[in-house]
Amino acid sequence: MFKSRKHGVFAVDESLIVPVSINKVAIQKDTPEIDEALNTVYQQMKISGNRPRTIESYKYVFNQFKATSSIKFVEDISIDSIYHYLDSLNVSANTKLIRLKTLKAVLSKFFDNGWIHEKFWSNIHIKIDKEVKQGAEEADIITLLSLIDQSTFIGFRDATAVRLMYATGIRIRTLGELRERHIDFENLCLNLDGSTLKNHKFLKLPITEEIAMILRVLVQLNNGIRDHFEVENTHVFITQNGHPMNNTKSSNCAVSKQLHKYSKRYNLKNINAHAIRRGFAKNLLKKGASVTLISKALGHSDLAVTTQYLDLDVEEVATDLRNYL
Repeated sequence: MFKSRKHGVFAVDESLIVPVSINKVAIQKDTPEIDEALNTVYQQMKISGNRPRTIESYKYVFNQFKATSSIKFVEDISIDSIYHYLDSLNVSANTKLIRLKTLKAVLSKFFDNGWIHEKFWSNIHIKIDKEVKQGAEEADIITLLSLIDQSTFIGFRDATAVRLMYATGIRIRTLGELRERHIDFENLCLNLDGSTLKNHKFLKLPITEEIAMILRVLVQLNNGIRDHFEVENTHVFITQNGHPMNNTKSSNCAVSKQLHKYSKRYNLKNINAHAIRRGFAKNLLKKGASVTLISKALGHSDLAVTTQYLDLDVEEVATDLRNYL
């Protein structure tokens, strides 16, 4: 029974009253589900030129984070959920730092798409004792070249790769992607387009007359091998069967594997593609090049990455500081 406006009493047909269950009311979220958001982000990464291997590493880490935090929507991600995920990892501090960086990279994409309105993860840090990675010294390179049998195609190719990497600082992946069109023999430089570089930007690096001459010989040898095996490509560094080196990932690169063998066989330290690249950077620094110039030569988009390459150990710092006393 209800009262009317005039305080009268009237009857209501109870069959017309529809019960409402509060528990069944759908809650509308302001942001998409994580899976939906991730699919969009991964597609954006693919269009931007990120390698499939890089995207797969993002997927692995974020799927692990989702499973640990049991979060469904983007807006439910919080500092607490990130800390909970990091605490659950039974890995080294270095690995944990890599996982955190991966999370931050994806979350930044969420922020760019407007699904998160504050970069609350910026203040989450993992402190580690960073080990100084040594770069290859010129003496290391000379020793290696003296031990490689350059009378064979593989030996000559490997020696040419070592010389070129130490002279230009290019990555092993770039070495594998190098084509004949990237070499300007007349002007003595490498013209590297975005397809060969990690940051996808054009880079021009000078080479010496000696390097150019050796590259010419290698190209001639390559032509003979490709003709013999009836293989068509214009890669500068190829396998003994005429195929490109980088069929999958850089760690499977033929030259990278050869460097590992030389290091083991001859008991040589700091002989790997990354050490040679670091050696190039440190060599420039010793000759007086600025960090900005070295960063450009390495193809870095962030000076912070370059400073990691140039990290000096305690003895080097003491020696360099003495020159300013």
